[in-house]
Amino acid sequence: MYTREARLPDAEHIYRMISAYSGDGTLLPRTLAEICENVRDFVVLERENVVRQKEIIGCGALHLYGPHLAEIRSITVSPLHQSFGGGRLLVEALLAQAAEHQVTSICLFTRIPEFFSRLGFATVVRESIPDKMYKDCSSCPRLHNCDEIGMVLGEAPKVSILGQPDTEFVRLSG
Repeated sequence: MYTREARLPDAEHIYRMISAYSGDGTLLPRTLAEICENVRDFVVLERENVVRQKEIIGCGALHLYGPHLAEIRSITVSPLHQSFGGGRLLVEALLAQAAEHQVTSICLFTRIPEFFSRLGFATVVRESIPDKMYKDCSSCPRLHNCDEIGMVLGEAPKVSILGQPDTEFVRLSG
């Protein structure tokens, strides 16, 4: 198994993988158009099958909000290939991208905090990540019944840029 940056021809496969986990609310639904538009955010997990053909068995994305924050999102590994370290490989590839961009904080929302704790993430109150909440939570079907845990690697962001009237960083009160 190995990771690589996604390419536009991978978009349909990424869409099917995310769709398989969005019906029950495990992942937020993403349209094919949205995936095509943001394919450069994605990394895929690939392996060679028994006839030496490459097949995508997982994916994940890194969404950049600014130098203060990036989000790991849409992490999924096909059920037949789980528990073999693929999820860890995806997260590590995305963390390497965040480091290249010199992002100071990486966040995510999850229902499996134990997995991400082993990778160094710490639990935070979801409201301490307002950029993430502004971008996705208002359109989430579980908005008023959210059971996801907010997690951060690095220090929780001290600024917010989404939902603000201009592009200046806005200091969070606290």
